[in-house]
Amino acid sequence: MSRSVVIIGAGFAGLSAASFMAKAGWQVTVIEKNSTAGGRARQLKEAGFTFDMGPSWYWMPDVFERYFQQFGKKVKDYYTLSRLDPSYRVYWSDDYADVPADYEQLKVWFESIEKGSGRQLDLYLKEAKYKYQIGIQNLVYKPGQSLTEFLDWSVVKNVFRLDVFTSIKNHIAKYFSNEKLRQLMEFPVLFLGALPENTPALYSLMNYADIIGGTWYPSGGMYSIVQGMQNLAEELGVTFQFEEEAQQIIVEKSSAKKLVTDKGTYAADVIISGADYHFTETHLLPSAYQSYTEDYWSKRVLAPSCLLYYVGLNKKLPELLHHSLFFDVSFNKHASEIYANPQWPDEPLFYVSVSSKTDAAVAPEGCENLFILIPVASGLEGDTESLRDQYFGKVIERLEQRTGQNITEAIIYKKTFSISDFIHDYHSYKGNAYGLANTLKQTAVLKPSCQSKKVKNLFYTGQFTVPGPGVPPSLISGEVVSNQVLKLFNTQ
Repeated sequence: MSRSVVIIGAGFAGLSAASFMAKAGWQVTVIEKNSTAGGRARQLKEAGFTFDMGPSWYWMPDVFERYFQQFGKKVKDYYTLSRLDPSYRVYWSDDYADVPADYEQLKVWFESIEKGSGRQLDLYLKEAKYKYQIGIQNLVYKPGQSLTEFLDWSVVKNVFRLDVFTSIKNHIAKYFSNEKLRQLMEFPVLFLGALPENTPALYSLMNYADIIGGTWYPSGGMYSIVQGMQNLAEELGVTFQFEEEAQQIIVEKSSAKKLVTDKGTYAADVIISGADYHFTETHLLPSAYQSYTEDYWSKRVLAPSCLLYYVGLNKKLPELLHHSLFFDVSFNKHASEIYANPQWPDEPLFYVSVSSKTDAAVAPEGCENLFILIPVASGLEGDTESLRDQYFGKVIERLEQRTGQNITEAIIYKKTFSISDFIHDYHSYKGNAYGLANTLKQTAVLKPSCQSKKVKNLFYTGQFTVPGPGVPPSLISGEVVSNQVLKLFNTQ
């Protein structure tokens, strides 16, 4: 008789874990409080517009390809990819630049800004490629249960080359002097959840993923990945229960026996939680079986939350690209307002995605869909509609200045989403959007464990545990936790 597993949450990590457990022959049931799969990567459809509600960057295509290959499938079996060129645009206070997908063109552009920086980029990316290869192959697919997991000779002999003890800010500064180039190289780690000076230089591997791996778009949006993963899971026999909320994990003699929801009770040999780690511990488990204290959680460094806007326009904006980063105000000041001195930002950096530039199906003819993201500190008070409107006015004014277009009068649809919504929709700890920051003190074995310390058959997956925040890491997290479950229970 096959064993059974109940998985809480149908986000990327939960979907990944579900398919790996089903592939191993387990009976798999996924419980999801929302009406569709995807978690933070759900889809919003209103007034003829389609929006990805969360992740909008498709990087590290090799991770997605590897994921589907393990089930005898290919990415193209589920969705179609196209590489964006330019990859994205960056606005500064005095000008803007389009980042070309072609590497040789990118080097020419670097040279035009800082003499010798093209050669420096070669050297920088040579190191970043090494970190990417070693990191993906030897670090991120580890369950983080013991330091002995990392006693791989290729890691040990080159531990200093991995730059885990150097900040990425200092690392970048060794190669580039120009402030614009430095900001361009630092931006991928902003969403890893810490200031560049507090993020290990190991994460220059993200620059390799960006520049060499490329920026891609899955036809239909990021939700196409969710649909593909759900379809794969269902092909493998996974059962999904939507609009059903987990309420309690019943533990007897240090073993999780049942998951109680608002609609029923599920007995299982193993429970995997892809829900918010803090919520699972503090709301679903009896206090005696919680692995971490509230004091522990209060001292964690969280990645940012977001202030999001989904906007439909009744006209086109030819001046914008698919992805645009607005660094036209103080980079350091806003970063400090997220991490060093958490507060609502004075003048925020922001990001705009206009997927209708690439995909005509996501907006009515002659219209554009705008996804606007302002990173903000997690746990802030005062998340009101009035405050959201205030920031919306700020970013639209800057957008109008840079495009020369009247955007305000063209708005025919608008929805906002921020800290209180992350808490309501995802039980997100302090309304975080990305999980834990990837600081050195919150890396690998220093993250919350993927296996409960007090309940022998309770496991965790997702952005609070290994390997960390982001879509590719979430796919990997589902595989990692499944391997840990199978290692411990298939031998019993």
